[in-house]
Amino acid sequence: MTGTTPGTTSMSLSTRQMWTRTRGLLLALLIIVAGGITAAALRSDGSRGVLDPRSAEPLGSRAIAELLDDRGVSTQVVTTLDEATAAAGRDTTLLVTSPDMLTDEQQQALYFATDPSGGRTLLLAPGPESVITLAPGVHTNTAGRVAPKAPQCTFPAARRAGTADLGGRSYTTGTTAGFDGCYPSGNQPTLLRLDAPHQGDTVLLGSADILYNDRLAEHGNASLALQLLGSREHLVWYLPSLHDGSTGAHSDDGKSTFFDLIPPGWLWATLQLTFAAVLAAVWRGRRLGPLVTERLPVAVRASEATEGRARLYHQANARDHAAAVLRSAARSRLATLLKVPSSEAHSIAVLIPAVVARAGADTDPASLLFGPAPSDDAGLVHLADQLDALEREVRLS
Repeated sequence: MTGTTPGTTSMSLSTRQMWTRTRGLLLALLIIVAGGITAAALRSDGSRGVLDPRSAEPLGSRAIAELLDDRGVSTQVVTTLDEATAAAGRDTTLLVTSPDMLTDEQQQALYFATDPSGGRTLLLAPGPESVITLAPGVHTNTAGRVAPKAPQCTFPAARRAGTADLGGRSYTTGTTAGFDGCYPSGNQPTLLRLDAPHQGDTVLLGSADILYNDRLAEHGNASLALQLLGSREHLVWYLPSLHDGSTGAHSDDGKSTFFDLIPPGWLWATLQLTFAAVLAAVWRGRRLGPLVTERLPVAVRASEATEGRARLYHQANARDHAAAVLRSAARSRLATLLKVPSSEAHSIAVLIPAVVARAGADTDPASLLFGPAPSDDAGLVHLADQLDALEREVRLS
């Protein structure tokens, strides 16, 4: 009996096996890292995103910001609610690019800060989630196609601009005075201006296309954008952010919880990764895979293996199978002694004449080597003895 090499066990993995098992995971990690680096490189070219007045991309708004600067209107970009509400005033236009991104508390704080300020608040494509708070009494309708539309209203800015690319959401209001509805889509205005206290107003735009760099030069888009954004000396361009920790982003006791600090995108990503992990587990669990040869910690004696197999045959009463194994092994050994080709070792027409020629005619090797299975254990033992005697006789002759 031999021992194992120190430091190894039957479950130890070789370097090759470890590489085979981990190379898929390493490849996936490499692809993720390479994808992240590529995305970071593509986003590091100065592009700041959609409706950003610093972006020169087709969907950016740098062109309108430069036109406003030429006319003496300063543009201030803010990303938090505190900055936006602090800048609200009579001589300020506050542009909110994504009103629906604000929480209910943030929308209320924004409304209470801007409504009495006497300035202008411009909301881009506000939906039902934000209209109910930021423009009380207004209802929004299903979004439609953006296309060139005529003003069809008495609002001076719209009449001077003429046809412009409007559409998207349309709005209705229950009031009968103090508002202008322009650029209708399906008889509902896609530009709605509402009077506010202290000569201020709120403007709802159904779509933001007139502010994009690649759409500004078409029709009367530039004229309408300049009049809507340039009616005051200062323009505050509010880009709501999911990371905004301003008013309304905290729990009731004023302290942020752990989940408040996690951006919603990470929660969705975690859910997707969990789902992918479950699918991978199911996929791998259904694979049986090839048989694996296990390295035994010790070498088992041949006699022990033979005795163990014999016990299994005995418990199953498999005398026929045991007899077949004994005869097959005996035929193979006899063929070696008699110089019979191994391919003919189990052929009765070739092996039996060679055995008779060596052992003589006193024995009946045909029934002994190819006969029926014994009917009891005693017969099986007798068969084993006879096979040993035959093999001994052939070896000694």
